[in-house]
Amino acid sequence: MLSFVYQMLPSRVVFGAGCLEKLPEEIQRLGATRALVLSTPEQRESGAVLAARLGLRAVGLFDRAAMHVPIETAQAAREEAKRLGADCCVAIGGGSTTGLAKAIALVSELPILAVPTTYAGSEMTPIWGLTEKGRKTTGRDARVLPKTVLYDPCLTVTMPALLSATSGMNSIAHCVEALYAQEANPIISMMAEDGIRALATSLPLVVKEPGNLEARSQALYGAWLGGIALGSVGMALHHKLCHTLGGSFNLPHAETHTVVLPHATAYNAPAAPEAMMRVARALGSQSAAGGLYDLAASLGAPLTLAALGMKAGDLDQAADIAVQNPYYNPRAITREGIRGLLQDAFAGRRP
Repeated sequence: MLSFVYQMLPSRVVFGAGCLEKLPEEIQRLGATRALVLSTPEQRESGAVLAARLGLRAVGLFDRAAMHVPIETAQAAREEAKRLGADCCVAIGGGSTTGLAKAIALVSELPILAVPTTYAGSEMTPIWGLTEKGRKTTGRDARVLPKTVLYDPCLTVTMPALLSATSGMNSIAHCVEALYAQEANPIISMMAEDGIRALATSLPLVVKEPGNLEARSQALYGAWLGGIALGSVGMALHHKLCHTLGGSFNLPHAETHTVVLPHATAYNAPAAPEAMMRVARALGSQSAAGGLYDLAASLGAPLTLAALGMKAGDLDQAADIAVQNPYYNPRAITREGIRGLLQDAFAGRRP
């Protein structure tokens, strides 16, 4: 007999090619008049275009968003928002930029309007993360959930093939973990499975035909579902490992998710058979873990932690960190098991 709790997240989504044109209208809907635009240094030009589109509603551009949200960058952005008297943040980019907006909102409650250009999914979650002294800390707070998200697939067309692949695999990871999360429920499981299916079918086309707007739309739709799944239920072993590897060893976020996902899935397979059945079905594969590995390989994505710069000598330390304060997980977490998982991911063995 079914028994579950479903908590709906309050956010507004505007989806469709060209919907960026509605940005001024959406800022007005928030009742904001002094927006601080955020971007990475690489996307400064996009941030400047947004600021120009907003005209007098934009009070500045902070272009120093960085991977894993270093605490120093967060503090600098917070001070800039206060100095400019900003009453909202507009984040254009991927998880790094959205994460920076969340760091501001966490201490100021400024509303966020997110304009994703990758498949990160962070824009649909109340999850924040900050890195300080080599350790990444995460938490959940309703204040950091973006109020409005503009999903314009036209903004993803220039995303390089490799980033499209790894960002998409990152979003699939959100869906996979949602299927065996402690708070899993039928609604989110339905969304998660459809998200995996949408991404698995669209990503090969996105990589081969970067300008295919229909494929881009389907991938962005899948990423949206992945973000909802991640934001609505808890995280487990996969995200704990990726937070450890990213925060403590500065490995690239999306690429790390891509490499770790098949191995974390294989680790949990014996304890989550229904979830694995759903993953395999969405992938059109006989095996959830094997299908995820094969999809990443077909996209030309990295398959080993070694390729991301991880050193063999650091695997023991990574295992030690990962077993401290573990997230909920369907299978018991042991130091030996995690060390073996990391070794497989380091070598890139197919599960």
